[in-house]
Amino acid sequence: MTVMAVHRFERFFRAAAGLDVDKDDLKRYSDFVGDKLHDLLMIGQGTAKANGRDILQLRDLPITMGLQQSMHEFRELDEEIELQPILAQLTTWPPLGVTVGEDTESRLPEVVGGLSVALARTIKVIDPDVKNPQTAHWEQAFHIFRLLL
Repeated sequence: MTVMAVHRFERFFRAAAGLDVDKDDLKRYSDFVGDKLHDLLMIGQGTAKANGRDILQLRDLPITMGLQQSMHEFRELDEEIELQPILAQLTTWPPLGVTVGEDTESRLPEVVGGLSVALARTIKVIDPDVKNPQTAHWEQAFHIFRLLL
């Protein structure tokens, strides 16, 4: 990750939940984003196929009302921080049995941004006083997401 990207992610986590993150945290975060995007796409693939389509559309992804709200909050935060181009580089996916539609592909950074807002705020729910999340905070948040997504 470039120095500029690290700085933007630091600003993002401060703005989203008052967290100060370091490079180790950003590695954990990057792994989380990859894992959760993979999970969403795999479920979306099943939905597209069940509906007789070879093209995965955004509506195929299991986006809950809470994730939709976090995506909206990400858009507001991103106006100042401009993370979306960096998130676009992080949105990679495994080979799928369907094609990811162009509209869906263009919206994946926003989905990842929503996951990011939700992750940061989950850490604050786990420990409202935390400023510098520790490994245990990240692991607890990841566990919660594994249960829900």
